Amino acid sequence: MDRSKRRDEFLAEHGWKGANIVTLAADASFRCYYRLELSGQSVVLMDAPPAHEDTRPFVAVAQYLLKLELSAPRILGQDTSSGFLLIEDLGDGKFNSLLENTDKPDFLYERAIDVLCVLHRAEPPAWLSPYGHKLLLAEVDLLIDWYWPTITGTTIDSSTRTAYSNAWIEVFSAIEFGPPVTVLRDYHSDNLMWLPNRNGVAAVGLLDFQDALAGSPAYDLVSLLEDARRDVSDTLVENMIQRYVSATGTPWSYIEKAYSVLGAQRNSKIIGIFTRLWRRDKKAAYLTLIPRVWRLLENNLTDPLLAPVRIWFDQHLPKYLRQKPQ
Repeated sequence: MDRSKRRDEFLAEHGWKGANIVTLAADASFRCYYRLELSGQSVVLMDAPPAHEDTRPFVAVAQYLLKLELSAPRILGQDTSSGFLLIEDLGDGKFNSLLENTDKPDFLYERAIDVLCVLHRAEPPAWLSPYGHKLLLAEVDLLIDWYWPTITGTTIDSSTRTAYSNAWIEVFSAIEFGPPVTVLRDYHSDNLMWLPNRNGVAAVGLLDFQDALAGSPAYDLVSLLEDARRDVSDTLVENMIQRYVSATGTPWSYIEKAYSVLGAQRNSKIIGIFTRLWRRDKKAAYLTLIPRVWRLLENNLTDPLLAPVRIWFDQHLPKYLRQKPQ
């Protein structure tokens, strides 16, 4: 069946036939989002082609978060085989936009940290896959698979690739990631919504969590505080980590070590992903974010724990190659 026809049927089945349809901003996936407006009400349609996306994890994680009384969108209708979901409309109050218009960002970041505290104190669902060394290593390969050939014009040779992997394995093996928690993985200002009519942690709306895994509590701290889209001051970072540590009882020394290593891992991955979005998916807007991500990565690499990885970068991707691809 034609996809647009099935979409119309899906909307009619759930009482949204004839709704005004407004296209919402696309993200870095194959999913598309639309706001439906009818009789003074609104919902959001997620259109996720099954050949590229699976909506079932979004539904499962949303239901888990809602049980914790966190503000994931409620699922109002679903056809997972066709890749259509009707979800609660959480409005337009993205943290990213609000932070652009305030000189006092602490309040919003504190609320976001409080959400992580609630999430990480809860037992992660047994069905979450682990976010362990194997996947962390596969993700850092995105940098050498996409950024390396783009910036050097060559394919990385096997010995240099092996040295890269070995450096990361040495670093990952040197730290303890601790008891696993639910990691949302893309927990940053562009995926958080401010809901002023709700109280406490429920005032933070959550988006883009379908890739959740069970992993280190430091990972989502990195996602939030080492944001590719905006600068976050060192003082604010330190204050937010301290807020998290105080609320959860997680040792500062553990968070500090895991934060640096996972920061380097995530930022390496993001450089690869943003390059891929341009080369493969023709989404050039992400290229402008790469210089900030390089600055974050270079800061991560100053930690002595990351010496093996820093040495590899200095030898094979020195500073003059750390730039926005052209």
